[in-house]
Amino acid sequence: MRQDFWFHFPFRVRYSEVDAQAVVFNAHYLTYFDTAITEYFRALGYDYLGEVARTGIDFHTVRSVVEYKAPIRFDEEIDVCVRVARIGRSSITLALAIFARGSDDLRATGEIVWVATDQQTHQSVAVTESLREMIASREKALA
Repeated sequence: MRQDFWFHFPFRVRYSEVDAQAVVFNAHYLTYFDTAITEYFRALGYDYLGEVARTGIDFHTVRSVVEYKAPIRFDEEIDVCVRVARIGRSSITLALAIFARGSDDLRATGEIVWVATDQQTHQSVAVTESLREMIASREKALA
């Protein structure tokens, strides 16, 4: 499954991210996902803030799913993998997976769905063609 992802972002679990059981607190998985998604788009060359300023279109998160497979503990090194699994008219579905650093030891999976939204009207709009092309250049299954 790790081979399904071209992009990964490394983390080392900080003490402040674990609960009394010394396991990463569940809400931090979404923070890991969000940070890795930001870095994914940076790696694509997408100027997220610049595009929002230029077009008035931003993405709203409409779905977040985390499936916990095995514990992640304090001071562990992990890789958060990201790929775009689907692009609809106005939505982008991101698939995520967390592995122990450099291995196939799967700790969690996730899905985030974004909808492109006009920030003035708060109505959904089409994902731009330029972003579709940028994603397809790296996500061969979507090309």
